[in-house]
Amino acid sequence: MTALDRQIKRLNRKLLALNAISDRFSRHRLLIFLLSLVLGFVFYWKSEWLVWIDIFAFLIVFNIIAYYHRRIERSITKHQIFLRIKSTQIARIKLDWQHIPEPSAIDSDSEHPFGIDLDITGRHSLHQLIDTSISLEGGQRLKQWLLQEVPDPDKIQVRQRLIRELAPLAQFRDKLRLAFALVSKEVLEGEKLLKWLQHRSSWNSLKWLLPLSLSLAVVNISLFILHSLELIPPIWIFSLLLYGGIYFLNLKYLNSIFGETVFLEDELNKFKVILRYLEKYPYRNHDHLAKLCQPFWEPQKRPSVELAKLKRIVVAIGLRMNPVIAIIFNALIPWDFYFAYRSNICKIAFVETLPVWLDTWFELEALVSLANFAYINPDYTFPEIVFEKNQVILQAKNLGHPLIPADERVCNDFTLNNLGEIALITGSNMSGKSTFLKTLGTNLCLTYAGSPVNAAYLKTTLFRLYTCIKVNDSVTDGISYFYAEVKRLKALLKEITRNIDYPIFYLIDELFKGTNNRERIIGGRSYIRALVGQNGLGAIATHDLELTKLANSISSLKNYHFCEQVRNRRMTFDYKLHPGPCPTTNALKIMRMQGLPVDE
Repeated sequence: MTALDRQIKRLNRKLLALNAISDRFSRHRLLIFLLSLVLGFVFYWKSEWLVWIDIFAFLIVFNIIAYYHRRIERSITKHQIFLRIKSTQIARIKLDWQHIPEPSAIDSDSEHPFGIDLDITGRHSLHQLIDTSISLEGGQRLKQWLLQEVPDPDKIQVRQRLIRELAPLAQFRDKLRLAFALVSKEVLEGEKLLKWLQHRSSWNSLKWLLPLSLSLAVVNISLFILHSLELIPPIWIFSLLLYGGIYFLNLKYLNSIFGETVFLEDELNKFKVILRYLEKYPYRNHDHLAKLCQPFWEPQKRPSVELAKLKRIVVAIGLRMNPVIAIIFNALIPWDFYFAYRSNICKIAFVETLPVWLDTWFELEALVSLANFAYINPDYTFPEIVFEKNQVILQAKNLGHPLIPADERVCNDFTLNNLGEIALITGSNMSGKSTFLKTLGTNLCLTYAGSPVNAAYLKTTLFRLYTCIKVNDSVTDGISYFYAEVKRLKALLKEITRNIDYPIFYLIDELFKGTNNRERIIGGRSYIRALVGQNGLGAIATHDLELTKLANSISSLKNYHFCEQVRNRRMTFDYKLHPGPCPTTNALKIMRMQGLPVDE
């Protein structure tokens, strides 16, 4: 039994106990109510004072029990959320896609160099497996890292350090998700709030309305005092009418400002618990995390201070919702104008600070997702990245595919050491060629995102990934499969001939499989020769054994293969990569085994 299984078992036991206590509290509350009712009827015939004592005692006891009952209910909610988090962890480990939350956005760019081919995005994808974000933008940032076309060496190193530091902090990650789940069930959308905030500033009008209304208020009070002392006639009535006219002319404008302020406070309440948790978290011994989260805990602009200012303004706005209080306050002083002014000051401050908080939060969420991925896969390793531009290397030991269940996964060793080197992989149908290509690409995506990889060891330089694996035709665009494939391969050839610092690492599954055998072989030979000597290296999988002969004339081309065995009319595969061209084929064997007629 794993540690997660034990945690789930403990949580289930605790929930059973808490639910039993909650049921007892419910029964006690009902019994106290009934008992108080019965005693009330009895006391009614004896003494009115006894009835009041009964009511008073009932309210005290009932509220005490209700208070502790609410605490039990809150504890049940927390344990249910923790149970959901841990159960999802188990689902991620077992690749139980039915219980892994779907990504918030499943759209894919068909023109991306490798996103669709390597199952990086969409349903049952690498992104869905890793993403634990509670904001839309956090998930999008993780997706951007996984789909990054040109690797950034500085950012990779920073991410690796942070993910190493975050990986053991399971409680930190769980409490972040718990804090949010307790206040909201919706996905956070920070960018929507930022856009709303930037388009709502009423500063210009208030710059003259507040001093004008304040001056009139001083004049009103002064004239009223002078009239009370019988020094002047009651001309304060005219200044008050002018003051009131200005107020009522701008009432709609003021209400819009107050409505926006209340909306802002409601939206920020969804972030408040997270922001305060990150502000108060003890960052000692976590230097990289502390540096990332500095905007939350630096003394100058702590979230709790800024949110408290906004809260005070909202409370003041709430007071004027009472018509009597609103009239009294605004008759004496420009209450509404002042707090409209303070609202704008507060909003302008949030326009400056909120983007920083949210950007840091989105970065942290993407890092937390990758740290969680590292935590639930302790056998994965962080790759060694060679940053020298004049060195080209890819060395892997026990390299596996993270989207294949662990009990079905077969790992392989693989090495490419020189620019221009090509691994030509042959093999039978279903032997594992396509999966191996995806294994290489997927682990490189993880590497450049800063994540650990599914390997015992991986050493690599920085490449630009480009793949041609899942080429699809398009009925709506009138594009045939073969033409779509040619377009894709042309784009790859164009990219590889560009003189850019990072070489292309290409993965191609079946060259020109959309045409006949003769033309496919001629086209395949020509294309492979065109790749030789260019700014790239990679692996090509093919059924065409004729292409393996190119190794006789191209020294940089190395042959590898996957093979199968047939025993008792049953075909088995070991999914292990072997050197040399494939010695067997299996298409006719499969046809015979399925009962199709095959000429000898």
